[in-house]
Amino acid sequence: MSNEKITVDITTTAPAKDTPALVKKISLTVYIVRVHFSKTIKETMNDKIKRMLKNEIRQI
Repeated sequence: MSNEKITVDITTTAPAKDTPALVKKISLTVYIVRVHFSKTIKETMNDKIKRMLKNEIRQI
């Protein structure tokens, strides 16, 4: 793996106060990623991953 450092910055302004941001710096570019989960979701994370894998296999 590379020596790139991934940090979690919970002090940045986020849509919700309890939503942390993932900050990754590659060269001179800083990427800030915020995660959002729907409160009305009916599909579990496992279901979503399985669905995505099945779709990926169908494309092969």
